[in-house]
Amino acid sequence: MIHVLIVEDDPMVLEVNKSFLEKIPHFHLMGSAGTGKEAIEMIRRKDPDLVLLDVFLPDLSGLDVIQKVREEGLPVDIIMITAARDTNTVHQFFRFGAVDYIVKPFRFDRFKIALNNYWKMWNKLQWAQSVSQKDIDEWTKKQEIRRDDDLPKGLSENTLKQVLIALYEQKEPVTSEQLAEYLGMARVTVRRYLDYLSKQKKITVKMEYGKVGRPSNFYLA
Repeated sequence: MIHVLIVEDDPMVLEVNKSFLEKIPHFHLMGSAGTGKEAIEMIRRKDPDLVLLDVFLPDLSGLDVIQKVREEGLPVDIIMITAARDTNTVHQFFRFGAVDYIVKPFRFDRFKIALNNYWKMWNKLQWAQSVSQKDIDEWTKKQEIRRDDDLPKGLSENTLKQVLIALYEQKEPVTSEQLAEYLGMARVTVRRYLDYLSKQKKITVKMEYGKVGRPSNFYLA
């Protein structure tokens, strides 16, 4: 089991990252930190295997965190999850040994690929005496991800993300009408995105029968 620390100061993004992590086998969330100083202290104290690190934090930057971690020789791997995309920042993080770099906003597919590749690397390095070039190529390759252009006509990446995040925020399964009201969108619009997510097996649909009328679909992320 890989023990993970999430460093993220935005509560909503933190919850999305947590829910994504819960969907992937072999990973256990051991805690979260909302500041750079708290992150460094938790890495020292809890000794996680992997840190999911944001760049923009209230006190220190993610770059300060990874520099401190490397200066102290703390044995932890880091995957960046951040909106920072300027070339200088990206280059510096790879120089300090970031395993991967995920740019917000991102989809679950990309998150899953990063974590699965890390699992292959971690598992092999834990138990094998040596690795082959094939092993290294296997855990460093990136699988093809669906692009925005691949979405059905009339659907947008931004709205899709809003619907998915809103669904993650629901504690109980909801209907398309309830989610539309929560989002302030038209029910027919939300229903189209829910149907798409369901076909992609990104969400669960439960059909419930009432005393009269047609059954209702309830959606759960």
